[in-house]
Amino acid sequence: MPRRTKILATLGPATDKEGVLDSILGAGVNVVRINFSHGSEQEHLNRVKAVRTWAQANQAYVGVLMDLQGPKIRIATFKNGMKIQLNNGDSFTLDADLGENLGNQHSVGITYKKLPQEVQVGHILLLDDGKIMLEVTDIKDNKINTIVTQGGVLSDKKGINLRGGGLSANALTEKDKKDILIAAKAKADYVALSFPVSGDDVRKTKQLLKQAGCDAGVISKIERAESLVEGVILDIIKESAGIMVARGDLGVEIGDAQLPAQQKRLIKLARSNDRIVITATQMLESMITNPIPTRAEVFDVANAVLDGTDAVMLSAETAAGDFPENAVKTMHNVCLEAEKNPIAKVSYHRLNKTFTYIDETIAMSAMYAANHIGAKVIATLTESGKTAMWMSRISSDIPIVAMSDKISTLRRTTLYRGVHPCFLPTKKDWVKINKSTIKCLQVGGFINDGDIVVLTKGMYKNKSGGTNLMKILTVGDSEY
Repeated sequence: MPRRTKILATLGPATDKEGVLDSILGAGVNVVRINFSHGSEQEHLNRVKAVRTWAQANQAYVGVLMDLQGPKIRIATFKNGMKIQLNNGDSFTLDADLGENLGNQHSVGITYKKLPQEVQVGHILLLDDGKIMLEVTDIKDNKINTIVTQGGVLSDKKGINLRGGGLSANALTEKDKKDILIAAKAKADYVALSFPVSGDDVRKTKQLLKQAGCDAGVISKIERAESLVEGVILDIIKESAGIMVARGDLGVEIGDAQLPAQQKRLIKLARSNDRIVITATQMLESMITNPIPTRAEVFDVANAVLDGTDAVMLSAETAAGDFPENAVKTMHNVCLEAEKNPIAKVSYHRLNKTFTYIDETIAMSAMYAANHIGAKVIATLTESGKTAMWMSRISSDIPIVAMSDKISTLRRTTLYRGVHPCFLPTKKDWVKINKSTIKCLQVGGFINDGDIVVLTKGMYKNKSGGTNLMKILTVGDSEY
């Protein structure tokens, strides 16, 4: 049984080494992540080209997600690149007027100059992913005076978060707008939006992508506390192709203890609204420097799978780690084992809901029929991939094969849980395409003689949203 949960792996210096990219793609990576926070335009384009070259040579489909940096709020730099030790009880100042390279034991500059106007006495500021905590004691002009409540070593350009959220920095920076043009040039399948606080942020991103001639889906990274408000998160989800549970910055803003419940909530919300969901951050963190994971990390990945996530993500584990192939193989094996659990095969999706569209109705009917008739595979002939997406929202152990002659559609489905892309050559006689479908499934190793196949298609080719037919076939019958 092929793995249903998808693996999203970040590319970087480690995967640029000879043979490493080929090894992780061969080990089961479904989608690669290009992180705009690091690297040059040419490096990004070269990595995308290498992935597409491998995919073509191996007759495979690998999606490309390009991740915008967003408004990362950071401290500036210290004199001569020094590191300072902050102890509990020390006084320390964040000074918006202090220039680069002038930080010292008592103060440091900040990149977000509006920060003094947006914090109040008593607020808690978290530096370096929460490793250092500062309580605001006084604000004078552009200086934020604090007392250290949790000390540690502080070095250049570490991030700043406000516990509870509330900073007004725009989700889209000027850098992001330039990087959207790079994503368009690379023909990215998905673009990840960092730090959105409303559906308007997503709508603006989609507008910029359209202007750039790019039809990439927007994945909204849930990183801010204010984005979790009920009406806000629903607006973000409905405007997006999917969301990413980005547990780093989100955990810093809301506190790690709240993360597990929020992760489960976000996965459920995304799936119930027919959207993709990716679980990310520190999933196999120890494998950056170790060849095997901790048991806690194994539990973390498995729990995300059991909760219904579409994809699990590797960050530094593959981008900069010592064992990128091991990390992918570990993720693959853990997902496979978790998917054997009955919990991962049971679904109550839309049991008590009415359907809005004909193709949605066909998708739901096909899943019900396949699960109750013992079908070996579900094949959906799709123009846009939407029918495959609807099917993938129902938990099942029956493979869903998305069949299309549009490469962009097939690459888009690489993030859908349980969906396997398959190229179906164009046929003039669309009504009699059943035989070609069965042949493709046989070549792909999905079926044998006597197996039952549930097939969905539209009456007319090249019509997006036109799926209106379902047929149940037995492999080996003389007529289809």
